[in-house]
Amino acid sequence: MRTEFLHDTPEDIARAASLLQNGELVAFPTETVYGLGADARREDSVRAVFAAKGRPADNPLIVHIAEISQIGDIAAEIPEIALRLADAFWPGPLTMVLPKRDCIPMVTSGGLDTVGIRMPSHPVARALIRESGCPIAAPSANRSGKPSPTTARHVMDDMDGRIAAVLDGGLCEVGVESTVICFDDADTIHILRPGLISKEDLEPYASRVYVDKAIYEQIAPDAKVASPGMKYKHYSPDAKILPIDAPDFESFAAYVQAHSGEGVYCLLFDADPEIPGVPAMRYGDSGAQQAHFLFLRFRELDEAGAKTVYVRMPRQDGADLSVYNRLMRAAGFEVIRI
Repeated sequence: MRTEFLHDTPEDIARAASLLQNGELVAFPTETVYGLGADARREDSVRAVFAAKGRPADNPLIVHIAEISQIGDIAAEIPEIALRLADAFWPGPLTMVLPKRDCIPMVTSGGLDTVGIRMPSHPVARALIRESGCPIAAPSANRSGKPSPTTARHVMDDMDGRIAAVLDGGLCEVGVESTVICFDDADTIHILRPGLISKEDLEPYASRVYVDKAIYEQIAPDAKVASPGMKYKHYSPDAKILPIDAPDFESFAAYVQAHSGEGVYCLLFDADPEIPGVPAMRYGDSGAQQAHFLFLRFRELDEAGAKTVYVRMPRQDGADLSVYNRLMRAAGFEVIRI
């Protein structure tokens, strides 16, 4: 299969939409990461997404829509709190898990009666959804387990020859996947996957907001999960990622220097000084900066030939929690504690 490389022109968006309508797979930009899209209603197309990625079939997909009014086409029940959140955060990087309509096959929802729905803010994504007339099921457009792609070139690196087309919309602004939530009751928000929209951002809209334990720890391999990114090792480059939980930079630097060698790199905050003798890349100081750069740096580290990467540990609140979670998943929850 030849993968077409398309651009964000009306003609190429129409071409991508036609491919989706015909059951083909098209990677497209969102504000978070590039998604690997298929018509969410077509079981054959959705199965092709799992096959192209090498993704486990019990890992549910998120359905993307272009207008708030389309939520009723996908969700069988829409609680009032979901409408309030849609009004506040859509279009944007928030996914809500709701009971699904029968038009969404079980393969799309990972065998669950619920489905994650979001309305991306990227203009190319929304134009593609409108032009195709399809609700688009789309996980990240990478081979399963690899860092999520934030440029069209990343998608081609992973998917060239495996999908019909890649629609180039530039570098993704956010850099990590959307926040995923569900509702325990009419006034409780349960965060299944952290993203740029944080617990603190959601708290004004509910009496209780809490974070699932799977964000902090490995869960059982036979557990059923309602959100992508809760169960399997994800986001990992070829290099071994080793976060270091150190009380200060000096302790981090001393450990890295003691374990330096060929192929050893470190991933530092922008404000950190150099560590003599150890090559470094930097991924920002704030949670939003680190989210934007994390997957970019992972791919650059592979290109540089890194074998082991010691990483400065981000915080665990606000948008930083999304970076912490992706880092833990990339490391398989292996942490060096000093």
